[in-house]
Amino acid sequence: MPLEDDVSPQIFTVSAAMVGVCLTVIGLLRVIISAQNVDTLADDLLVCDALLFLVSCLLSYFALRRRLARRMYKVERAADTVFVLALLLMVAVCGLITYAII
Repeated sequence: MPLEDDVSPQIFTVSAAMVGVCLTVIGLLRVIISAQNVDTLADDLLVCDALLFLVSCLLSYFALRRRLARRMYKVERAADTVFVLALLLMVAVCGLITYAII
């Protein structure tokens, strides 16, 4: 089942924004950790999450640059898979942050 034609631009823009979100949350989390003397793995996992979003962003960019249907489909599928994994990791990190702050 092929993906829609305009999935790559959506993955590209959202992934790029999510890299920025991860970096912002890492900074805010470091401030909270310093103030409350709380130790958590959330900031380390957010670095991994930012890297996953970056990989997804780059894959979707390459899918946009390729015009051969077969290559674009494979790269777009990989970008979509990495993006979903990064979103799942983001939800797990949110749970860790909530648990650490409470």
